[in-house]
Amino acid sequence: MPPSATTAAAVVVVEAPSEKEEEEEEEEEVVVAKKPTTSLPIPVNPLHPPPTPPPPTNHPPHPQLITLPAPPHPLPPSTATTLLTALRTSGFLYLSNHPIPPTLLARVFALSAQFFALPQRRKDALAWTTARANRGYVCLGREKVSQALTSAEVAREREGAGEDLKESFEVGREGGVGGANRWPEEEEGQGQEGGFDARGFRETMQEFFERGKELHRVVMRGVAMALGLEAGFFDGFVGAGDNTLRLLHYPPVPKRVFQEGRVRAGAHSDYGSVTLLFQDTRGGLQVEDPGGEEGWVDVGPREGCVVVNAGDLLARWSNGLVRSTKHRVVEPPLVGGRGGRGGAAGGDVVPARYSVAYFCNPDFDRWIEALPGTYGGERGGKRWEGINSGEYLEQRLSATY
Repeated sequence: MPPSATTAAAVVVVEAPSEKEEEEEEEEEVVVAKKPTTSLPIPVNPLHPPPTPPPPTNHPPHPQLITLPAPPHPLPPSTATTLLTALRTSGFLYLSNHPIPPTLLARVFALSAQFFALPQRRKDALAWTTARANRGYVCLGREKVSQALTSAEVAREREGAGEDLKESFEVGREGGVGGANRWPEEEEGQGQEGGFDARGFRETMQEFFERGKELHRVVMRGVAMALGLEAGFFDGFVGAGDNTLRLLHYPPVPKRVFQEGRVRAGAHSDYGSVTLLFQDTRGGLQVEDPGGEEGWVDVGPREGCVVVNAGDLLARWSNGLVRSTKHRVVEPPLVGGRGGRGGAAGGDVVPARYSVAYFCNPDFDRWIEALPGTYGGERGGKRWEGINSGEYLEQRLSATY
């Protein structure tokens, strides 16, 4: 085990885990991790005293809207506290005034649609290979997202619930763990004016990757401030940018498929620190109400906003203060109608859905464990053992493919 940091972090209030959460804890403890070679100091920010967020008594499931200040203004402490409270209650929030330009987002979505419209042979040539690499094209049925920790458990879910109804393309850090990205190449007569712009695709996704990395840093600075730490505390954990940009396409589906109980993506939590999700106008994302009162709650698209949700490793860092909430993608709600689902009034086919998920992770060589101040005394012990970031992510991914 790594040596504990000598400087105590903020004292925060951690609610007692529910019976369901304790069961999930027992499942996660099967993960085996490498011991760290170094540990970072835990500097407390004297200008922003540790907050004591109110206990989430009613577990509000609907994501809160939080507006970032215009650059170059730093995140105000009040906004940071609101951000942490949102991640603590529902685990999800909407972030507006984010620094990713609408023109860049439009290009990303347009090129994503063009990529998925390519002949299957061209996409298959870029096929995803291993969980360690986690790069390239993932065909329909290849992945089954799940809370299960082993391939055998996921296989049983495939048999019962069916495959996920999606295909994706994964982009990692250039030169990072896992090797090179698997970029499409232009074919003769398929340049910018003749068809799919492979060079433009690569350059656009690389630009978006860097923008997402910066937004990750902004969010984590807010979390640090709300925990009473120096704003830049997490900078040393996310500096390399071992993140994953995932382009997602959910093809058109006959309504009867949903009537048979299928979903586009099964219920799961994300694995890293936070996820930045950009959606088209179709909808279909649902979040589980942590309190259990409202079941599954729709988290539809909002113009100019990115959906932010916490992942497993941020939950571990905070010793359960932050919620890594389960979510799924299902038949979208009716457009312009009251109640019901289907995405559009009338018709037997639910239209395609596109989204862009930017999975933010601690750098793969970092050791993640409960921060001092989040355990001990009335707060109880550590809910999870420490774990290596890269190993945890690889283990979770390996089970789903």
